[in-house]
Amino acid sequence: MYKPTGMIPAMPTPFNEDGSINFSAYQGLINHLVDGGVHCLLAGGSTGEYSLMSLEERKSLLKAAVEYAGGRVPVMAGTSAHREEETLELTKYAAEVGADCALVVTPYYMTTSEEGMKAYYKKLAAEAGIGIVIYHYPAATNVELSPEFIAELSEEEGIVAVKNTTDQEHTCKVIALTKDNEDFTVLTGFEHLILPTLSVGGHGATGIIHNLVPKEIVEMYELFTKEKDIDGALAINQRLLPLYDYVEAEPVPGPVKAGLDIIGLEGGTVRKPLVPASEELKEKMSKTLKELGYEVKPV
Repeated sequence: MYKPTGMIPAMPTPFNEDGSINFSAYQGLINHLVDGGVHCLLAGGSTGEYSLMSLEERKSLLKAAVEYAGGRVPVMAGTSAHREEETLELTKYAAEVGADCALVVTPYYMTTSEEGMKAYYKKLAAEAGIGIVIYHYPAATNVELSPEFIAELSEEEGIVAVKNTTDQEHTCKVIALTKDNEDFTVLTGFEHLILPTLSVGGHGATGIIHNLVPKEIVEMYELFTKEKDIDGALAINQRLLPLYDYVEAEPVPGPVKAGLDIIGLEGGTVRKPLVPASEELKEKMSKTLKELGYEVKPV
């Protein structure tokens, strides 16, 4: 069963002005990312505005992502929903259309116990026909799983990874507790923590910046993990630091969509109540992308 590793962009969903999905722009983004060497694509996650889309729209997006990837790289499908039945339906659909694993956020708002959480993930893993990636993001969900509980979940067949979008101490503990499990990987969800996570045995990262500079982020990963060129990886990391900040300086995914527009791709609009990036932030991003060697459009 596929377990995700490497650099994995959390792709935004390009929308037309009328709110419909711009599938042509989506295909262009996927080609840009595959050409940049990314190791997997995350479709329909939080950055993809899944919570503002209907179930049918989400299905159409996942199907398109698999089709456009064309087997060149694996696809991680965002299949989170409030209702277990909808999560299971969407995860089964992702498996049917050829996605390689599914990212599922911890149940939140109507919170449950550890027993309820375990039963939820076990059911998905047993019935969905696809590997399940736990999405642990306590700052967004106000639900925090202990490293010990994540390690317990990692022993369940079909649970293949965790996207651990939280502090480095927590991630280090999860890695320490799961390091001997060959069927489970640990990813960070924070760009600033990519190198720290890799340095203690983590397996990769999902991130927003990956959409803008895939070649650079993959080169940093390869230098660190394969060539053991720590200084080279650190040098790239230093160059990318401003973008790490910019992509989340204002409500996501406005900044990354603006960044895609700046480098000649179609980021598209955001769905209300989300807001587009400010002109001030666009200017900053344009300057940094130009310094990184990208041909930029006027803001």
